[in-house]
Amino acid sequence: MRRLPLSLVLVTLLFAPTARSAEDSARPRVQAALEAMGGEARLRSLSSLRLHGIGHWNLLEQSERPTPPWLVSYEQLEEVRDLRLRRLRQKTEGRGAGGLDTWQAVTLVLADGVVAMERGGKLFPAGAAQLQDMEERLDFAPERVLLTALAATDLRSAPDTVLQDVPHHVVTFHHGRATAKLFLNARTGLPTQVETVDAHPGDFFWSVWGDVRTRLSFQSWSLESGGLRYPRHWEWERNGNAYHSFTVTRLELEPALAESDFVIPEDVRKGFATRSKMTAETAPLGRPDRPAVELVPGVVHLPGAWDVALVKQDDGLVIIEAPLSSGYSSRVLDEAQRRFPGVKVKAVVSTSDAWPHIGGLREYVARGMPLHVLDLNRPLVERLLKSPRTLTPDALAKSPRSAMVRPVGTRTTLGSGKNRLELVPVRTETGERMLFVWFPEHRLLYTSDLVQPRPDGSFFNVQQVDETVDVAAREKLEVARVFGMHLSASEWSSLTTAVEKARAPAP
Repeated sequence: MRRLPLSLVLVTLLFAPTARSAEDSARPRVQAALEAMGGEARLRSLSSLRLHGIGHWNLLEQSERPTPPWLVSYEQLEEVRDLRLRRLRQKTEGRGAGGLDTWQAVTLVLADGVVAMERGGKLFPAGAAQLQDMEERLDFAPERVLLTALAATDLRSAPDTVLQDVPHHVVTFHHGRATAKLFLNARTGLPTQVETVDAHPGDFFWSVWGDVRTRLSFQSWSLESGGLRYPRHWEWERNGNAYHSFTVTRLELEPALAESDFVIPEDVRKGFATRSKMTAETAPLGRPDRPAVELVPGVVHLPGAWDVALVKQDDGLVIIEAPLSSGYSSRVLDEAQRRFPGVKVKAVVSTSDAWPHIGGLREYVARGMPLHVLDLNRPLVERLLKSPRTLTPDALAKSPRSAMVRPVGTRTTLGSGKNRLELVPVRTETGERMLFVWFPEHRLLYTSDLVQPRPDGSFFNVQQVDETVDVAAREKLEVARVFGMHLSASEWSSLTTAVEKARAPAP
């Protein structure tokens, strides 16, 4: 009979009981937390909730800088939860940054794994991002998070810790793809925080960061009817930044539910089935309503959800913008080879710090292509390139390599000949984190994200248009036409006219 090495025997004796005790202690701790909230039977019998509340969102991606202080959007919310059938109806009225002068009402409905959005009295199909958000809202809500933990087959205890200066027990488990960590107050038993690490492939903003760490904290506990204890204030944190704050102003237990609140028409369900399959990785290149345009020989504008430009120079190809995802960048490279067979990509230019603008940079790094970014954006880009991707690995995660990041701090020439470029740091108030691309031979200016048209032909935020005009004057650019991330080629006069109109005295 073969004898086990002594070292292996010791390892088995030391670690097997530890793993078993961690499993054994986790369930009693979660069950004790359930008792502290009013009892497991009380929570399991809860069939519906209606809550009213107020809150705010920190617009982490849409703020002026990738560091606080953040621009804020405020909300009033009424939410109905059907805990038996996992249905949710959420009516939100929001107001805040982005030119919202009035409360904008949006209703989301989750039923049978389908999410619809109601706006202006009409229902539209939502997508995978909304489904993930609403399912997380149900599963990690105060009334469900402990039951979610108990249902996990891998519930384990982790070492105790101190959170908010108070000792806490910690249990861990998986919920779908996500890993979860639940912090239970060691003195009161109540849950203080649930931390998850998950990917958000359907969200065009959060998918950029790969594995996303979310912390949801509970406080302001209140004794409700029937002995239920419920937290009236919730705080979300994403990747270390304060993200969402919400206060329950009125809570109804076991409200009567109206079936009409959860009806989703068949055509909306079919639309959701299609939309929910689209992720940042699979987003199509191009738009039927805005076909690709060769602005001048060798300069091609590829409109899409986020636009890209290809510039053929004598010694290679320059790609302007790397939006969305690695998959999107792969499709851009395929299109570049189709249009310019055999031409090597010599440079990729990223002109903004907006998350969707930089989401596709990792694919170019994986293929060894140099990146030109504004000096102020270099830390953000490097953070993106180092972001963990264990849940949805891309090419760079599978085969890591060093990036060639070339920061642009002053007006810089790239290439020669008729299609030579000049990279121009904008350095204005709202364009602080942007680069313009100037084509001197064609009097053509790429304005990054600073000039955005509205459907009626006017421009969003004329302040940004005014800054664009100021930069052209400062840099002595005799511009004839402009185009941008969300702007088809337009006459320069349309910008100057909009600025003159905004500057005119009010009647």
